[in-house]
This record gives sequence, structure tokens and C-alpha cells, in this order.
Amino acid sequence: MKDAIAIYEKLVGENPNFKGKGKTTSYTSSNGYMFSFVNKANEIGIRLSKEDTNIIGEKYEIKPFMSHGSKMREYVLISEDALKNDWNFIAEMLQKSFEYVNSLPSK
Repeated sequence: MKDAIAIYEKLVGENPNFKGKGKTTSYTSSNGYMFSFVNKANEIGIRLSKEDTNIIGEKYEIKPFMSHGSKMREYVLISEDALKNDWNFIAEMLQKSFEYVNSLPSK
């Protein structure tokens, strides 16, 4: 995705509940867990609960999010189409991701 890091930083920057991190890889984390990041292929992935994965799956085809050749468990690939046409929904899913990792046991 062209300009993935800039798009990701804008998406993260709109939420006052967390801040973007990373020097070489842009990511978010809370409670000891990463919950979103931009991979080396310039794709954005968000970690979601099964329930929220199903919600996003009702609107968009769910594709696995890959990093270093491995499928990232609980992550979904956020499509360019979703970012262009449904920004507020994706922003809501990022908030849900934050809430999900904060519901997990602390690391």
C-alpha cells in the first residue's frame, strides 16, 4: 500500500487513548501486547477478538496479516478499500483492538 506508514500514523494519531511507537516499524501496544502495526510489505494489520473479526468480516473479506513470512494470529489485514471508504469504521476497529488487548492478562 502506498503511503501506508503515513496513513497508519494518521489513523493512530486520531485516537487519544494510545500513541504510535517504533523507529523502524510503526506499531501500537498496550498491556504488554502489540495490537497493530505496519509490516515490511507496507500493509496495516490490526489484532482483533474473534467477535470483532467477525464484525469486520461482515463488511470486508478477511485476509490474513503476514509478517516475516508468518501469519499473525488474531490479526486481520486492513485493505486500502476499507481505509479509503470506511475510515471511521476502521478507526472504531482500532479502538476495539486496544480494548481487546487490555482485556487480556498483563504480560
